Amino acid sequence: MPAPLLFVVSGLTQYLGAALAVGLFAVVPAGTVAWLRVAVAAVLLLAWRRPWRVRELWGRGRLGVTVLFGVVLATMNVAFYVAIEHLPLGTAVALEFLGPVTVAAVTGRGWRDRVAIAVAAVGVVLLAGVSLETGPGAVTGRVAIGVAAACWGGYIVLGRKVARAGGPGASGLAVAMAAGALVLAPFLAGASGPVLHDPRLALVVVAIAVCSSLVPYVLEQVVLRRVSTATFAILLALLPATAAVVGAVVLGQWPHGLELVGLVLVSGAIALTAREQEAT
Repeated sequence: MPAPLLFVVSGLTQYLGAALAVGLFAVVPAGTVAWLRVAVAAVLLLAWRRPWRVRELWGRGRLGVTVLFGVVLATMNVAFYVAIEHLPLGTAVALEFLGPVTVAAVTGRGWRDRVAIAVAAVGVVLLAGVSLETGPGAVTGRVAIGVAAACWGGYIVLGRKVARAGGPGASGLAVAMAAGALVLAPFLAGASGPVLHDPRLALVVVAIAVCSSLVPYVLEQVVLRRVSTATFAILLALLPATAAVVGAVVLGQWPHGLELVGLVLVSGAIALTAREQEAT
């Protein structure tokens, strides 16, 4: 399956999970919701992949990279959820995209990569509907989204190393997510009480974990095996584009004006990366 199509599937599941997660924010703090989705996804991945049977995962050097990847992944999720409590979603999405932009700019190997990431960045800003409005928690939101952006950049670089290091399927991802969940547990697990005492909330958390963490991150590991870090960063622009298409088809929220321009720009950026891969 082509990498852009995998990203579309990933985007569809992520936004379904996000819709479910919003309903939990009134009961459980946003950061704890993010931690729960990582922790539950880790448990499901461990049960599925059984990484303890894969000997090559446990070398000292490789294990260190995998653990660091997991901590970065978990922190990225927590920081983003904290940010969207204080910032408009569109603003948060656009600012977080600074992470992939930086990765593509630094690791890009030619003019196509750099032009494509610039075009994609403008497209994401237009699609996201960035707002300059500020609220009482704007500073907290901006700090959190800055952390999320830095972690997203780290996720791309470290995730490619984990994906390409060998070993079957998503076994490395299972170890990484478990490590990230364990490291952040002392700070965030304490507020998860309502989920532990309400089976309905627990089922919602499982659904969020599957839709927002398990499926997308497994698919992204597949893509990271195939493409460069710069190309992967550019392909991430498909996520907000997918959200716009889903909104049009499912909710009748058809893009117009600058949003249409954003869709065209993102499509152009993806086309540039596809041509580069054909040329190499």
